[in-house]
Amino acid sequence: MARQLRLGAFMRPASIHTGAWRYPGAWPDANFNFPGLRRLAQKLEQGRFDAFFMADHLAVLNMPVEALKRSHTATSFEPFTLLSALAGTTEHIGLVATASTTFDLPYHVARRFASLDHISGGRAGWNIVTTSNPDAALNFGLTDHVEHDERYHRAREFYDVVTGLWDSWADDAFIRDVESGIFFDPAGMHVLDHKGESLSVRGPLNIARPVQGWPVIVQAGSSEAGRQLAAETAEAVFTAPATLADGQRFYADVKSRMEKLGRNRDHMKILPAAFVVIGDTLEEAKAKRSKLDSLVHYDSAIASLSIALGHDASGFDPEGKLPPIPETNQSRSGRERVLQLAEREGLTVRQLAQRLGGYAGLAFVGTPQTIADAMAEWLHTEGSDGFNIMFPYLPGGLDDFVDKVVPVLQERGLFRREYEGKTLRENLGLPRPANRFFA
Repeated sequence: MARQLRLGAFMRPASIHTGAWRYPGAWPDANFNFPGLRRLAQKLEQGRFDAFFMADHLAVLNMPVEALKRSHTATSFEPFTLLSALAGTTEHIGLVATASTTFDLPYHVARRFASLDHISGGRAGWNIVTTSNPDAALNFGLTDHVEHDERYHRAREFYDVVTGLWDSWADDAFIRDVESGIFFDPAGMHVLDHKGESLSVRGPLNIARPVQGWPVIVQAGSSEAGRQLAAETAEAVFTAPATLADGQRFYADVKSRMEKLGRNRDHMKILPAAFVVIGDTLEEAKAKRSKLDSLVHYDSAIASLSIALGHDASGFDPEGKLPPIPETNQSRSGRERVLQLAEREGLTVRQLAQRLGGYAGLAFVGTPQTIADAMAEWLHTEGSDGFNIMFPYLPGGLDDFVDKVVPVLQERGLFRREYEGKTLRENLGLPRPANRFFA
């Protein structure tokens, strides 16, 4: 069978674009509107999307209040609460949440994801992140942020502990024999007793092994440390290449790292973020994008640029070029993308800020046919295995994709008409991991 696209929906914030909540016909309260989010999840399932993905932030965005007051991303639901609620109103779509290895604890993470996997019938996914927002450190009793490489070192150990906890019980450990009065077989229980450099966790987990064995392991980020962690652990990767050539280089690099580690390259799906603006004509789509960008105030735009750079940009000459920016302890891959964008397109600080204030990453702006053409090219030239779709505004942008783009992809044989199975693993074509402690 020919390769088919995998599609995730980036749903936190409900639209990544800063002007989304002001767009004509949009829901200004989309991030905090549960009936609306339920309707969107069901619409995505109707469109046979693989997953509903909730990013997460452990602090209000660290930008000046004059910019923050214009941002619809200031508040949002806690992911597990929302996804558990959505699990009861959907049947097939995967439910992926971010959980930080920097500020959370492995036992909490293992327990929450195992619970979500059972509640949803095997549709949970864990997006492993190392938190780069310095304000988050202040919410967890730290005055200084954790150094970049140290965050990734802890993340690798964290993964080993969480997956070990998911393997605490054999699949058949809970015999529930009413006659004998034996609820579980002690031979099917494993005590992890992990003592490592960063973590100490006894175990076992106090919940049965997840339906999928493990929830699907998802990772975001493209730094050197991030790529290696992905090659070792990830089954889906959310990345942010600016061009097809960037995507092809990332794809080749991470898949080759997998193979060197003895992993099957098909057991990871690389899904770049793609901002999609749809029109019946190219001119209409471009007009929608221009309207969106026009709704971003400069106060918000320059604050977004400051966050992306990890450096205060408010004093820069708006009409000048970006000055040299020193490295910081924040996200390195995000900073590099901004510097490359500024150089590639010769943007002034004002132009760069407005792009960042809206959305500066990979965008498909066009008709359903041209968007399908572009996605097919990425798939067939190994730029990606699919995409993590970002919608320009809600509900209209999401409805347009499901109603107009998905049928074109299906007609071309690029996307499923029905789900392959019940679990997220089955739908992504991923194997169920063996229990490391029980044959």
